[in-house]
Amino acid sequence: MIQLLLKIWHTLDDRLGLVKNLKPLMDHRVPKESKWAYVFGSATLFAFILQVVTGVALATVYDPSATGAYKSLEYISRQATLGSFVRGLHYFGASAMILFIGIHMLRVFLYAAYKYPREGNWLTGVVLLMFTLGMGFTGQLMRWDQDAVWSVNIAARQAVRVPFLGKYLQQFVYAGDRLSGLTLNHFFDLHVFIIPGIMFAFIGVHLYLVLYNGISEPPKAGVPVDPKTYRRQYKELVKKNGVPFWPDAAWRDALFGSLVIAGIVTFAFVYGAPHLAPPPNPTLLNAEPRPDWYLLWYFAILAMSPHQLESGIMILAPAMVFGSMFALPFFFNSGERSLRRRPWAVAWVTIVVVGVCTLWYEGKISPWSPRFNAPPLPASMTASLNPSARRGAALFHDKRCESCHMIEGYGGLRGPNLSRAADRLNREQMEWRILNGGHNMPSFAGILKPDEVDDLLSFLHTRDFPSGSQIGSTQP
Repeated sequence: MIQLLLKIWHTLDDRLGLVKNLKPLMDHRVPKESKWAYVFGSATLFAFILQVVTGVALATVYDPSATGAYKSLEYISRQATLGSFVRGLHYFGASAMILFIGIHMLRVFLYAAYKYPREGNWLTGVVLLMFTLGMGFTGQLMRWDQDAVWSVNIAARQAVRVPFLGKYLQQFVYAGDRLSGLTLNHFFDLHVFIIPGIMFAFIGVHLYLVLYNGISEPPKAGVPVDPKTYRRQYKELVKKNGVPFWPDAAWRDALFGSLVIAGIVTFAFVYGAPHLAPPPNPTLLNAEPRPDWYLLWYFAILAMSPHQLESGIMILAPAMVFGSMFALPFFFNSGERSLRRRPWAVAWVTIVVVGVCTLWYEGKISPWSPRFNAPPLPASMTASLNPSARRGAALFHDKRCESCHMIEGYGGLRGPNLSRAADRLNREQMEWRILNGGHNMPSFAGILKPDEVDDLLSFLHTRDFPSGSQIGSTQP
């Protein structure tokens, strides 16, 4: 068997020249110190290849039509052989790809590997980052569920605010003047054909530039980049202290990439396909659309933006971020690379990481969104109440007060926490607020009957003890 495989290999190599062409690539020398910090770029490539393979598999069953997309995903997730597993691979592969390309970009920035002669490496990397985020966004829309429909509308709302081009960008998002089946076809083409095709081209250019310019050596203080002498110094460095890419350096990429794939497989096996929101219904107003985790931080920015600044943030923030990234190698392509001489780089990375994590957390809990699916207050919390207060507790849930207000950990975060409402407001103040409403709170004067107002006040008036253990034993 081994002899047969060797014969086949030699036959292919004789016709295709595989060893002849690949050996120089495998033997090219890289700095000996370029170790584990350098594995995230190849990990992103591993995840992208997995995305292509699983995407092709899903595309054989997926129906890119407004009437069939949701049903086909339900079929894939619940009935198709290994369907849920393959969807899980695709979802967690996308998560891994976005995570690792982000880490890779931060590492390159910290090491100042965007300086001469690797400006092109950085610029193609920024383009790949943009299209990776685009793949993540368009992939979420392929589910064509309630979240996808609202996400398209939000994207169109952003696009229309761009000066001069807004109307045309909105038509590009919708593939027409409004949301329709053509919108899904449009995003399917982007997700399956156009964006991957562009990414393949830029990945090819990026890898070529990595081979042509070499892998950047770890920075050292007092060794600045001088475009006039850098290439000669780099050649002397790898000649004196370099190692062959394979196997001395590439084994780390192979090992880490294999661990990444193993992790994605494990998550897909344990958790399966991502959850599908309810089918699309544009008339449903009590929806809570939110993007996948890797875009939650941006969702939080938009949600917390003051209304008068919303348009500026939607347009200027992405333009400034990516504009700065594109401009970086043109203005700072020489000089020190060491972090000891570039404390501002550490500061920026810290601000970005802490900011994104904080915004992600805010997007996760979404304190600005009513929780329409908040469960009723448990019986243990209302059992000791008098009849009027118990009816008020039921009204607190039935009239959607609980969607915005929290009591003892149950309910939403949009409005004030009412766990100790009676410590802050007397009965008259509570009644005035309920009947007249307030900021982001509707008036209930025409919604609640007088006896319902009394029951609700009876319940809220019991909220005056930290533990709630002594609430409501007497009629207020």
